[in-house]
Amino acid sequence: MSAASQQNNMRRLHGLLGRDLGYIWGERESGPNGEKRIFLNIGKVFLRALAQDLGLRDAVVRSNPAGIGVSGDCTLYGMWEESGVYVCVCRFPGSRENVILYRAIRNIRDYRGGYNNYIRLRDLETLTYGELLARIGSVRRDRACERAA
Repeated sequence: MSAASQQNNMRRLHGLLGRDLGYIWGERESGPNGEKRIFLNIGKVFLRALAQDLGLRDAVVRSNPAGIGVSGDCTLYGMWEESGVYVCVCRFPGSRENVILYRAIRNIRDYRGGYNNYIRLRDLETLTYGELLARIGSVRRDRACERAA
């Protein structure tokens, strides 16, 4: 996927995450509906292309619609040769600003990983896709996930 397409996906995610995705506007309550469904689809497309652009050799992209009161989330677990990255796109409970969490991981099943890093909603609107790649790719050199357990 081109950088321009990913930039457009970033802007669309910014618009969607700036709204209340937990409310379904009168649609039935089972499963993702309306803007939540759009968010989950765009999020998965965005993360799959992000995995390719980061040069990940193994990548798993998932989405979770969660309940009616929250946005749901899209996650990426990906591995380079020696380390990996976890990326989660959602509207984090208790924080109206943080929308992307990323951290270093040791393997594809590392649910603890390194230190959490966040990208804020306003940054999602102003960052270029290249800058976002550089920020998330910086965890490749981060050895924080190797700290003592």
